[in-house]
Formats: sequence, structure tokens, C-alpha cells
Amino acid sequence: MSFKWNAAVFRKMGKKVGEENFAPGVKESVKKFIPENHKIVMGRAKRGLYVGRHIQYGNQISEDGGNKSRRTWKPNIQDKRLFSYILDRHIQVKVSTHALKCIDKAGGIDEYLLKAPYHKMDTEMGFFWKAKMEKMYKEQELRQMDVKDEAKFEHGFKDLKLAERAAQKEARRKNLIHYIKEAKADQ
Repeated sequence: MSFKWNAAVFRKMGKKVGEENFAPGVKESVKKFIPENHKIVMGRAKRGLYVGRHIQYGNQISEDGGNKSRRTWKPNIQDKRLFSYILDRHIQVKVSTHALKCIDKAGGIDEYLLKAPYHKMDTEMGFFWKAKMEKMYKEQELRQMDVKDEAKFEHGFKDLKLAERAAQKEARRKNLIHYIKEAKADQ
């Protein structure tokens, strides 16, 4: 995480909300999600989802003489608009191409942020988007169907299909009778 110490989180929250407005136990509940071992994250990675990608340093070695020149390799960063189904809008965010692959693998930005544990988020931006998504997810009461609900849904679907097939069968029979009557009338 990019937090240098836990107090930084509370200072930011205190500025936005006001420390006197904190409910009792909020600080303790937030501390549970902040890891003890702090990661050092490059500055621009704090403003996007980089999934552990950082600037790398090394030498570029010439082919002729083997001379070494110091150089850096920067991560491949893209400005993307990712659609969030929970927030029902696009989120404009800077992401690394590795992060895009992880998001696609998870099934979207919502699933990626909800599945990623707090201690693996290396940026404040990811941390706060995750918290916001979880809050919205709980508010919308999106939940997976339990076994009983799924069985009821499946039974209702089967009944609907049976009724549809019966209606199609009846319509075919009426059309056939009508066709036979027309054929007899033509003779």
C-alpha cells in the first residue's frame, strides 16, 4: 500500500468528514484493513491501477563495444474508461496493461475490485474505489441466489416453457385444421 503510516488515512478522512463526525470504532475498523508492512509505490502509481508495475532500472549494453548506459523502463500505462455496473457509469482511470489483463480475467472492474483483498491494493485510489464499490454493492443488495431461490426460479422457467410449447402445439393444430378445410373447399 502507498500509505506511509496509518495516520495518513485518518488525516485524509478527517479533512473530508471531520474527526468529530466519526462513529465510535471507525478508526479501529479501518485499521484492520490496512496492512502493517507498507509498500513503497512510485508517485504516479498512486493515481491509477498499476497492479505492482513500477519503473525498472538497468543498463543498455551496446552491441559493438559492450558499453553500458543507464536507462529506465517505464510501465505501459493507458488512460481507459472502464464501465462499472455497480456504479452504473464509466470510471476514467490510468491502468497498466497488466492491470487490464487482470480486470478482464476477473470479469470487469467491479469484480476485480471486489475480489482483490485490501492488503493487495497498492494504491490509495484502488483502496477507496474498492470501499466505494463494496458500499454500493451492499446498498443495491446484489446477492447470489441461494439454492432454494434458484430451484424456484428453475421450476418457474420450466413451467413457462411447458406452457409455451402447449400454446405452439395448439396453434399448429388450428393451422392444420384450417389448411385441411381449405384443401377440401378447393376440391
